[in-house]
Amino acid sequence: MSRIQTLMSVALLATLAACSTVSIDTDETVAPDQAADIALQPLSVPPLAALPETPARALEGKFVPVTWAALPGWQNDDLNQVWKAFVNNCKGLMRPVSGSLAMPARATPRVWQPVCAAAQQAGMSDDAGAAQVRAFIETHLQPWRLLDESGKPAKNTVTGYYEPLIRASRKRGGEYQWPLYAPPADLLTVDLGTVYPELAGKRIRGKLQGNRVVPYDTRAQIMTAEKQPPVIVWADDPVEAFFLQIQGSGRAQLDNGEMIRLAYADHNGRPYASIGKWLADKGEMPLAQTSMQNIKAWAKRNPGRVQEMLNANPAMVFFREERIVDPQLGPKGAYGIPLIGERAVAIDTRFVPLGAPIYLATQYPASNQPLRRLMFAQDTGAAIKGAARTDFYWGFGDEAGAKAGRMKQSGEMWVLWPKAAGAPSAR
Repeated sequence: MSRIQTLMSVALLATLAACSTVSIDTDETVAPDQAADIALQPLSVPPLAALPETPARALEGKFVPVTWAALPGWQNDDLNQVWKAFVNNCKGLMRPVSGSLAMPARATPRVWQPVCAAAQQAGMSDDAGAAQVRAFIETHLQPWRLLDESGKPAKNTVTGYYEPLIRASRKRGGEYQWPLYAPPADLLTVDLGTVYPELAGKRIRGKLQGNRVVPYDTRAQIMTAEKQPPVIVWADDPVEAFFLQIQGSGRAQLDNGEMIRLAYADHNGRPYASIGKWLADKGEMPLAQTSMQNIKAWAKRNPGRVQEMLNANPAMVFFREERIVDPQLGPKGAYGIPLIGERAVAIDTRFVPLGAPIYLATQYPASNQPLRRLMFAQDTGAAIKGAARTDFYWGFGDEAGAKAGRMKQSGEMWVLWPKAAGAPSAR
């Protein structure tokens, strides 16, 4: 980057911050393409010539090749029924990249084309046995250990997330009083990386006020505005609805028996603030006790203060409605592929590109029991920063939520990459 470009970038960011005109987001999940769900279509592998060669994107991650024997517990990972996740990941890998620096870095499609073509020709079923899957992976892929900036094996925190379930109605009434919104028509999102490549991954959100772009409304302003965003459903519990926003997506069991998915669509650009910390600061409960269960209990004891508590967090997530065709498939991550419980992770794309299979070595939540598993890097998160920093997707429902809530372990990873393709690369 030239000095003048650097000064222009700094000046732009400083001006925006000083004028309080917009909120700047960094490397946040990008809403996936809403076209036909490729996870429900057969794997289609284009010829190599149909995948354009796009400029490489530098990865901050450093890698060193290792043998399969160097992966702790690799032979013990139960790969039964993993083939479905592998093929779905190939469907994402075989999409041509846009070349936009505003999008998270993706695994290089061209180096994966021979592997995905071999997967297509293998003709294995979704429930292929562990021996078949392991043999295919070891034949076609090479493990690379992820290193940190000092050249040592990267170790970092592994947290968890899940897809929650709420009860809701399409009509407001009775216990259904808590709205979950679709994106408002006046919400603006600007990708700064399209203008300044050095600002790739940074976005601003706001709305027009005359000829100026100003910050979008806070949660409190949205809830009291005369003209509110479109409501998709009304939830029966404010804390459940709030935690669904924190997770970014979830399922809603409607009062008519229908089950739908509320998938992340956008947000208002305001910074997240913890309602647990708000309760602790108000002297309502110790910070260490601010679990979802305790917050729900407080809300039931203090119904008149629930909105005050929620408004302590100015951030608001907006959703889009999706059909649930395959209950095994979760919400789409930043990679645009539906997540499969206990086989998908969120990573920092500065170090590992989306679409890369990884091998993760960590422990089960709140225990010393080893958790060593083949995973797929299919999501990102605003808090997922650094080499080997990982967010483990546990799946759908209360049991997954209990595991995700207790998950805060140390972990390390290996990236699995096509043989003869060199070190992992991104586009």
